[in-house]
Amino acid sequence: MDCIFCKIINGEIKSKFLKETDNSVSFLDAFPLALGHVLVIPKKHHQKIQDMSSEENADLFSLVQQITSKVDNITGSTLIAIHNGKDAGQEIPHVHVHLVPRSKDDSAGAIHSMFNSSLKLSESEMNELYQKLKI
Repeated sequence: MDCIFCKIINGEIKSKFLKETDNSVSFLDAFPLALGHVLVIPKKHHQKIQDMSSEENADLFSLVQQITSKVDNITGSTLIAIHNGKDAGQEIPHVHVHLVPRSKDDSAGAIHSMFNSSLKLSESEMNELYQKLKI
């Protein structure tokens, strides 16, 4: 497989590993957006979160929680981001969680600043969406 993250996990590409668990690894991003930008990924290749087993998800997010505590010490706030699929902005088709230290002066903005506008939904549209999404 020609996946850069799989190559990192297999040791074909060197990386600065921070912590490894049975199912996940965390390491410094080679192209950081901020000082202390970390990636947390599952060891097994999955393109989307919903493709992972419950055990793999639990392990991944436990590691995210642990590493976020360390990253948060850099500036006091951490952006936690997942691009779940190509149309969501995922550039490497392997699940990865970005932990990016944030500060009020970094000009990155809130999530709503990523989009040109917000939707205005009627009550019936909200109810229809609610019915589609509730579990």
